[in-house]
Amino acid sequence: MSEPRITPASTPAYVTNLNPPQRAAVEALDGPVLVLAGAGTGKTRVLTTRLAHILNLNRAWPSQILAVTFTNKAAREMKERVAAIAGDMTEALWLGTFHALGLRILRRHTELVGLKSGFSILDPDDQQRLLKQVIEAAGLDPSRWSPKMLMPAIQRWKDRGLTPDKVSKAEAGEAAGGRLVELYKAYQARLLAVNAVDFGDLLLHCLTLFQQNQDILAEYQRRFRYILVDEYQDTNVAQYLWLRMLAAGHKNICCVGDDDQSIYGWRGAEVGNILRFEQDFPGAQIVRLEQNYRSTAPILAAAGGIISHNAQRLGKTLWTEVNEGEPVTVRQVWDGDEEARVIGEQIQTLARNGHKLNEVAILMRAGFQSRAFEERFLTIGLPYRVFGGLRFYERLEIRDTIAYLRLAAQPADDLAFERVLNKPRRGIGNATLQAIHLTAQASGTPLYTAALRLIEGEDLPARARNALRKAMLDFERWREMAQAENADPVEMAETILEESGYTAMLQADRTPEAPGRLENLKELVRALEEFENLQGFLEHISLVMDNDQTVEEDQVTIMTLHAAKGLEFDTVFLPGWEDGLFPHQRALDESGAAGLEEERRLAYVGLTRARKRALISCAANRRVHGQWVTALPSRFLSELPQDAIVFTSEPGLMGNTAGGSSGSWQGSGYDWGSGSWRRPSAASGGKVVDAAWEVVSRPAKTGTFEVGERVFHQKFGYGRILEIDSNKLHIAFEKTSDKTVVDSFVEKV
Repeated sequence: MSEPRITPASTPAYVTNLNPPQRAAVEALDGPVLVLAGAGTGKTRVLTTRLAHILNLNRAWPSQILAVTFTNKAAREMKERVAAIAGDMTEALWLGTFHALGLRILRRHTELVGLKSGFSILDPDDQQRLLKQVIEAAGLDPSRWSPKMLMPAIQRWKDRGLTPDKVSKAEAGEAAGGRLVELYKAYQARLLAVNAVDFGDLLLHCLTLFQQNQDILAEYQRRFRYILVDEYQDTNVAQYLWLRMLAAGHKNICCVGDDDQSIYGWRGAEVGNILRFEQDFPGAQIVRLEQNYRSTAPILAAAGGIISHNAQRLGKTLWTEVNEGEPVTVRQVWDGDEEARVIGEQIQTLARNGHKLNEVAILMRAGFQSRAFEERFLTIGLPYRVFGGLRFYERLEIRDTIAYLRLAAQPADDLAFERVLNKPRRGIGNATLQAIHLTAQASGTPLYTAALRLIEGEDLPARARNALRKAMLDFERWREMAQAENADPVEMAETILEESGYTAMLQADRTPEAPGRLENLKELVRALEEFENLQGFLEHISLVMDNDQTVEEDQVTIMTLHAAKGLEFDTVFLPGWEDGLFPHQRALDESGAAGLEEERRLAYVGLTRARKRALISCAANRRVHGQWVTALPSRFLSELPQDAIVFTSEPGLMGNTAGGSSGSWQGSGYDWGSGSWRRPSAASGGKVVDAAWEVVSRPAKTGTFEVGERVFHQKFGYGRILEIDSNKLHIAFEKTSDKTVVDSFVEKV
């Protein structure tokens, strides 16, 4: 390939319109460059202008430029912007996602990685089916070691560039009886046999291709005179290695990213990739984009105050020429329901003053938080949408649990029966379900009644009949519970989730979504506490689902903080800033200091989504997983600069008078030294609050239970065991009637 013609040119307008750091990033065309682009500093503009500048200066042909993004949408936008500046020179660019570009390379060298032309790319369902075949061929039980549980571990190895021969015994662990690496190897062999790859292979095979064929690697190193990478802080190890190998030729690599916005460690992103850029590319230029064009000065000060506490960062300080703006509000409320009420009222006030609902967002740390807002907004008629996910009552695990409850209340509900008959798996196959349908049609009865008839006859094989009998005995027991006088819906849900194995199924699930699904189930149990009986709850759900069908153009956006990256809104509400929820306890437990720093980056991302106003809230009490706890305010609140925030709380909290209060967070009534709220005094006008201000310490549940023992249940309080039947305890509670509960929800005293 001939060298591109290099011609001098006068400084074009698209360069002179940039601010000095942006221009420096665009014009630094020789050697490695890292552009540290803070939130709202014009990252995309710099990246696309740099690419167009290379083309306009004839520094490279379009086919000699590799531009990598993380999404197809970002690739399309970049192509359109470059075309607007450089004209019709974009068709020959190597511009796309990591996966798309890896696929393009593999298509050219198929045989060298053991594939044939026309190979397939398997979707997640096909991957799991293929892995199931491998598990069965290895003599393992797929119900014990499910593909859904094992596949994430295999994909994590691929994201780290590890082929089966490179996975150490220590990393392999005890999954699949210590045979997971063996399964990984067999899975890869099976993929080759069916001439297919999964998404992880698109880069993994490229790494193998380059490592085993130095001449091909050298060809691509010569070809790509310039490499541009977007969102470099989100790269995983395999992507990092792929880029490093390709950049070793001309070394003209420009990576644009923000170490302060690296929030995807849970899916393989390595913040260390951007932190060690200067080590990987000696002599690299570092350009910091710090002038923010999105947010007000108080918002930037608040975000900067929090992120400055991270040790693992390259460092930058965002600023804006617009020094006006409302201070960030930190509001303390009584509990989660009060939080939803207050935020709903604030949004209504904004709307009455002409604020568009499309420019309002509620950014949560955990998905289960959405329920309180959804129910409140439905009550007051405030239109909303859940962005990047399902509404609370549409989620799979919630629909499954509601189907169980519907079936217990109304056995003739055929849709509910079909949904949960074999979920979790009970060995009831399609043949059995077909037999139930035929019996129901012949007798004109519901499926439930037909199933009861089948288990008494000989029409089903013994194994299928026994599996169905066991399921129907469970269903009958739960139906009797539902029909009992004063049946408690919370007890119903807890019992069904425990005895059906649904909770155990999610606990055994090792996918990243499983913990959130468990949180959602616990939030559903929390919702049931508001209803005296099961029928009232089911009627409420029907109304909620009916209201969900209403479509409004102007809607409040409810979403998680992770889903909000890259978006912006005039007004952002940030609820649930309490330790354990945000920063999330799971992140702290699993990743320690690194987890805390990623949570802090998440707080930074949340704040910098706001253009005009950011409102943080925390609760003095939070109903978490069905238990009341005194919620300690997030440690991030103490890191907020005092001159950028204003504190306010609801009447009666932290010594406030009836009108509420404003002031500094440190003077809010929370004692950072002792780690507890100061109780308001009657003399100060605040109401005296008793046990709700205290974290009640409960002894850990140990061993088996005995008749006569005194126990504690989070909803029903203290009681004494009257009778034990397997894992069910019949208890005489001190402040309510006798009840039968599952032992996993009870603690010894």
